Amino acid sequence: MGSTAPGEAAGRMQRRVPMERKASIDQTILSPGTVSINVKGAFIVDDDPSRPPTPSDDGAQHDTDIRLPNHEAVVSHVALDIGGSLAKLVYFSHEPNSKGLGGRLNFLKFETDRIDQCLDFVKGLQDEFRLQNGSRTGSMAIMATGGGAYKFYNDIRRILGIEVLREDEMDCLIMGLDFFITEIPREVFTYSDDDPMHFQQPRGNIYPYLLVNIGSGVSMIKVSGQRQFERIGGTSLGGGTLWGLLSLLTGARTFDDMLRMAEVGNNAAVDMLVGDIYGADYNKIGLKSTAIASSFGKVFKMKREGENQAEDHGGLSHENREEDNDASNSQPAFRKEDISRSLLYAVSNNIGQIAYLQSEKHNLEHIYFGGSFIRGHRQTIQTLSYAINFWSKGEKKAYFLRHEGYLGSVGAFLKRQPKNWGRRNSFEGYPVGRPTVQHEED
Repeated sequence: MGSTAPGEAAGRMQRRVPMERKASIDQTILSPGTVSINVKGAFIVDDDPSRPPTPSDDGAQHDTDIRLPNHEAVVSHVALDIGGSLAKLVYFSHEPNSKGLGGRLNFLKFETDRIDQCLDFVKGLQDEFRLQNGSRTGSMAIMATGGGAYKFYNDIRRILGIEVLREDEMDCLIMGLDFFITEIPREVFTYSDDDPMHFQQPRGNIYPYLLVNIGSGVSMIKVSGQRQFERIGGTSLGGGTLWGLLSLLTGARTFDDMLRMAEVGNNAAVDMLVGDIYGADYNKIGLKSTAIASSFGKVFKMKREGENQAEDHGGLSHENREEDNDASNSQPAFRKEDISRSLLYAVSNNIGQIAYLQSEKHNLEHIYFGGSFIRGHRQTIQTLSYAINFWSKGEKKAYFLRHEGYLGSVGAFLKRQPKNWGRRNSFEGYPVGRPTVQHEED
């Protein structure tokens, strides 16, 4: 089914449910914690030609699925992480015509301001689950996390009429990240100019590490072991800051529009660089001429120079400078693309430096960046990676994920699983490396 819109496949799924499958469904509904997700052979689906086009009116943005070719059991729940800006949805679907073998985890996000579209989509999944499995209404559950799990709790129950299990946000973030690090190939990567996506192999020995989760704000979490973590810092200058300021400065309406503008912008038109001050690199302290000395540092100087020129030509007097709307003000002094790039660098550099300082204070070598702020955007990844490498003199590494915005929703999804089901047993306090009965090591 992939990320097929709910209801598209209803016709093909109206078939007789085998007795053994019906028994599995009943067991799943009665004891959902007994279901194990078989992650043997899991892989990320890239450029999937079988995925139908996303309907233009469902409000969802589909991200790459994770294929689970060996999973068989029924999964009777979906997971939602509802943040201040985005609602992230994770659900499992069996492959069409697979006779029960194989499926995938689907990843979608909606703007939180349009939460009704998200809940309509989930309602479609609920109807589809009932048609496919012959189950009763209300048999599918929702695992919910994030602030919206509380803010929209009554709306979810009213619209869907199903069980809503709320889970702690930080707990879900860590569980989701642990899953990606230990279970999914080609998920975690490092960045360099020579190798922009150097993938890390799944591994079991992952602690301790620092998680920098960048959403509307930023939380920095020290993870010492399984279910052992503490929030050690953060900053209010996060994705919401960038989104808010660029909305005011550029008129952009979506975060993706802002990132597209930043992609073609030139921050040197707005920022004061080391080269603007020294005329060259400042080699003694390791600063290139292109390093940013002051974000938006050229704005006041260039604006002042423009006003002086206007005064010299009689176009703008001191008395009416703030009120005059003549031709000198008809063209913007700075391109919105340049402003977007400058502000993206400013926010990202600030987060990167704070992350380094926290990692240094707590002696953490591995720094993982997650959250919907990143969105696989190369400039953001490059800036964060450069900041960690520069300040640590190459001793620490910044790690990124292809599903960086879904840590919380994946963690919530996993909350409905039994203990010790993963390959490397990274959940619920079980020691890494302990053998499992689910499947052998790949």
